[in-house]
Amino acid sequence: MNEIIRHLLYSDAGSAINNYTLLAFRVLLAFELFRVHGMKKFRLQNGQKEHVPNPLHLPEKLNGLVAAFADTVVPFLMALGLFTRLAILPTISVTAIGYFIVHRKDSPEVRDVPYMYTLSLLLLLLLGPGSYSIDVQFLYHLF
Repeated sequence: MNEIIRHLLYSDAGSAINNYTLLAFRVLLAFELFRVHGMKKFRLQNGQKEHVPNPLHLPEKLNGLVAAFADTVVPFLMALGLFTRLAILPTISVTAIGYFIVHRKDSPEVRDVPYMYTLSLLLLLLLGPGSYSIDVQFLYHLF
């Protein structure tokens, strides 16, 4: 069990400059995700909340909850490097569904945003948060 936790949480990009770069990438991506998409969840436009597409036909409350979590909570976990690989899974799901289902017939300019988010988040999923994260600090003290 400890080996699974270590694999999920441990991340090292090989050198200090690589780890600082991964930290900057992670924080800037999280900030942009929250600023552009998360803040929409708090704003009303014309007295209405943001409409969240539901292509999987989930219950509306569940669909809204997943989208809100992916755009508001996940960016904070990602910026801190807290359970990063697990935390970004809902956001990868939301952005990939946006790309492959919601925007599949839209122009490349419209499809570009969910595509770039999905690729960026997949990169973080594969590389992990880097050694400058709460995950790695947690492991250091635990083991």
